[in-house]
Amino acid sequence: MGELSTTDRLAIHELIALYGHLIDERQFTQLSRIFTDDAVFDLGGYDGSCYRGLPAIQAMMLASREHPLAHHATNVVVQTQAGNATVISKGIGVGANGRVGSVTYRDRLALTPQGWRIQQRNCELRRPDRIPDPT
Repeated sequence: MGELSTTDRLAIHELIALYGHLIDERQFTQLSRIFTDDAVFDLGGYDGSCYRGLPAIQAMMLASREHPLAHHATNVVVQTQAGNATVISKGIGVGANGRVGSVTYRDRLALTPQGWRIQQRNCELRRPDRIPDPT
């Protein structure tokens, strides 16, 4: 894969934004618009869990009532690397109690007949003890 077109980049940005809308509206049956069927959602840097396959991701979402009320995607950077499209972005979540948290998402994408989808999403909670030393 060479350089991504402007159309591809826009579609990828919209994919990252759509995740927040679907999660916030609890439209988990629509997650095939975000993830590939064989997607991996690795929350190891958040709560230590990992979900493999779209049905497992949907089941995890359905079972949890602790999702933030609002998911906001920001600082989206799209790259091509080793023939794949990758995205690094920040997520800001606002909880029911007003508490705010931030995560870093690292995504590997696949271009499917239906458009761009997340094939692997790694999520890491931003915490003071995990902030790297300055270089």
